[in-house]
Amino acid sequence: MPLHVLRRGVLALPGLALLGHVRVRAGEAEPFLLGIASGEPGARSVVLWTRLATEWRGGGMPPEAVPVDWILARDEAMRDVVRRGRVMAMPEDAHSVHVEVGGLEPDRPYWYRFAALGAASETGRTRTAPAPGAAPARLRFAVASCQQFEQGYFGAYRHMLAEDPDLVVFLGDYIYEASWGRNLVRSHEGPAARDLAGYRDRYALYKTDPDLRAMHRACPWLVTWDDHEVSNDYADDRGERESGEPFLARRAAAYKAFWEHMPLPEAARPNGPSARIYRRAAFGDLASFHILDDRQYRGYQPCVKQGYGGGGHVTRENCPALDDPGRTMLGTTQEAWLRDGLSVERARWTILAQQTRMARLGSLGTPHTYWTDGWDGYPAARRRLLDTVAATRAPNPLVIGGDVHAHIVSELRPDFDRPETPPVAVEFTGTSITSQGGRYAVHYPDDPHIAYADGRSRGYVTMTLTPHAATAEMRAISDPRDPGAAVSTPRRYVVEAGRSALLPG
Repeated sequence: MPLHVLRRGVLALPGLALLGHVRVRAGEAEPFLLGIASGEPGARSVVLWTRLATEWRGGGMPPEAVPVDWILARDEAMRDVVRRGRVMAMPEDAHSVHVEVGGLEPDRPYWYRFAALGAASETGRTRTAPAPGAAPARLRFAVASCQQFEQGYFGAYRHMLAEDPDLVVFLGDYIYEASWGRNLVRSHEGPAARDLAGYRDRYALYKTDPDLRAMHRACPWLVTWDDHEVSNDYADDRGERESGEPFLARRAAAYKAFWEHMPLPEAARPNGPSARIYRRAAFGDLASFHILDDRQYRGYQPCVKQGYGGGGHVTRENCPALDDPGRTMLGTTQEAWLRDGLSVERARWTILAQQTRMARLGSLGTPHTYWTDGWDGYPAARRRLLDTVAATRAPNPLVIGGDVHAHIVSELRPDFDRPETPPVAVEFTGTSITSQGGRYAVHYPDDPHIAYADGRSRGYVTMTLTPHAATAEMRAISDPRDPGAAVSTPRRYVVEAGRSALLPG
């Protein structure tokens, strides 16, 4: 839908009055360069987001509050208006707005739009969740992660958009704070992000990608973060080469920029270097998402070099700390929160949305080596989690993850050395939107719980839930460096309700 920009007279936009005292003049850039988005769909609520900016570097906005009008309607033509209002876009929040709209009808689409400075945004579509106790026939959602701007175009979202999902679940690495990789097709056009201005510019640059903006307009998103929203392989208050107060200052800036650019509610606003983003989202009695944060509260990776943080490859023989039962990925408070939630879970499908691969993955040969920045670096914490899943009997648990730039499909057991025991959950790890991979082969003979592993392809996962089965399609694009890349489905799997086991699709 074309943008409507006021040149003279009054902007003709049904149900939306532009009351701002500042206007966009002819020839000036429009203020919705970074697009619009929605998120956090509840049965009667949703969050609407935008950030006013006329240029990605620095935002291009005056250092003053700007009124922003918003409208929500039952129809795309915006004639059947159900809610409207005005909020102030504040310079201290990079002129971002997070409108929490309540009092809506469950399980139905809505359309929304913003207006400010004499200009109107494009129209977005969102959707509320089914009501508690409702039994929807289907939920279709996409799983995405790891979109390095320099390494490719976000064409995967063009194919995702054509599938018309009800929801996107984004599992981290929305931006990359630093440059890396080979055969780059675009540039960050600046140094690594380390302060608030740097992180803001990085998000803004990423949001100039038209396919990413289109996917945000199409449906609500649930988002969490991983490491590159702050710094590679960080754990709690330690990065690879900095720790303590200097790192926490960097983390505070990164968390602030994350909140400013995501469709998150006021409750997720950071307080300095802290932000509560683990939460739950229910879709009637069909599905419940437990959205986790495995960065902010995790213990340090074990057996790192003196003066360094981050991950590394270790063996049990040379790293006794690997099996320390006191080490945690989620922190004790979040572990207890998850245990309490799983104990009362009654939705047909229980989904743990977390950042990385949970299945154990040893290297070929002896002794096995393990990468410490993922769950393999926290085996006792992983076993506690999977024991909790088994003990609570949460219905039909599915784990979704990202981070490792590979499609990996697994059956999860508390003890991976006992493949004869029944799995307690099934995991679908999605490959990256663009971020380079290639380390994973198709078959791991000494990891029989892994059904499929392929790091050669970029793409996403599409999942369809019904009361009877969950179907996962591993979607792969032909070349992220090609804006017109094709898409294919190299693997499809089905999990039947009542069985934590993989079947070919």
